[in-house]
Amino acid sequence: MSHVAETAHSSQSSASSASPASPLSLPWVTRLVSMDTVSRNPNLGLIETVRDELRAAGIDATLTHGKGGQWANLFATIPAHDGETNGGVVLSGHTDVVPVDGQQWDSDPFKPEIRGDKLYGRGSCDMKGFIGAALALVPDMQRAKLAKPIHFALSYDEEVGCVGAPLLIADLMKRGVKPDGCIVGEPTSMRPIIAHKGINAYQCCVRGQAAHSSLTPKGLNAIEYAARLICYIRDMADQFRAQGPFDELYDVPFSTAQTSTITGGNAINTVPAECQFQFEFRNLPTLDPEQIFARIDTYARDTLLPKMLREHPSAAIEITKIAAAPGLDSSEQAAITQLVRALTADQDKRKVAYGTEAGLFSNAGIPSIVCGPGDIQQAHKANEFVELGQLVACERFLRKFIHSMSVEAA
Repeated sequence: MSHVAETAHSSQSSASSASPASPLSLPWVTRLVSMDTVSRNPNLGLIETVRDELRAAGIDATLTHGKGGQWANLFATIPAHDGETNGGVVLSGHTDVVPVDGQQWDSDPFKPEIRGDKLYGRGSCDMKGFIGAALALVPDMQRAKLAKPIHFALSYDEEVGCVGAPLLIADLMKRGVKPDGCIVGEPTSMRPIIAHKGINAYQCCVRGQAAHSSLTPKGLNAIEYAARLICYIRDMADQFRAQGPFDELYDVPFSTAQTSTITGGNAINTVPAECQFQFEFRNLPTLDPEQIFARIDTYARDTLLPKMLREHPSAAIEITKIAAAPGLDSSEQAAITQLVRALTADQDKRKVAYGTEAGLFSNAGIPSIVCGPGDIQQAHKANEFVELGQLVACERFLRKFIHSMSVEAA
């Protein structure tokens, strides 16, 4: 018996004795959490496990590989009752998790453990709880007489800059697959999120010229010029904070920017020849991130670099984009927004500062919204957990969703 079917069978057989806070999807969720898919590690084992279980249930899946073939996305479709595979709604989730290095856990983060009314383990909240709940209800999807198809999209390396999802989406476009909408199951306590900021991350290398510190005019201090660019980025951040634009629905109601890492120099008595730093900015979706970056790039090229070249002809500033994910600003009129609001009976407008893959789907012409089990405050921390009641709530939501996609509802 496939694990998909086995999960459904064991869930049905225990339903009568289950408490209200006992999720039927627990076997799937714990199975996923037990797989160490920290972003630096391949996720292929998890993806192939899901593919094989779906295949055993008669569902084909398409894999798009990246990073030497050891990382992969998965896209699978449960067709409508008439065989139609286009249109419908995507249930989307990322399979990677953040590292546990340096964190003090009370239990093995990759051996999920229930304590009280919570399931502990890395990824339990962000976001294998949603993926497990969705996979556990595959038999329900197959039993329903679907008027429109339901799709699964599982990605890799979301946590390091939404690396995998663009390949998955590009493959969908190439194959002519055009879903009507997408639900990204990031932890929102099962409340709809209609907007989030964009994420843009860069690596900057400032190159100068080494010299003995007693002969500073003979060298070019890379750290000092990097510091000027860093201060410019901070000045931009201060301007965003003081002048906006603002959107009070966000917990941080303006765009932000910061420098996060820096290295340079090799000795106190040597003029540093190189300095590298990383910076990011998170823009409100109403702001064009390319225009924000252009301000930084223009200052580096037109103000700093000419001064550096006057000191030494080998001067250089190199800025490389290392990650980007567009913001999300869902339309209240979009069918997927109205559907999720109806299923959750929640009309409140909520926007968040963290990013998701929803912006990528939206930019590809697939209207998207974010809604999933768990509290984002628990993500990325030691002793990450998801409340069992949140998994139950997610299952309840998904059953309503399945019914809404059926001929009976139509």
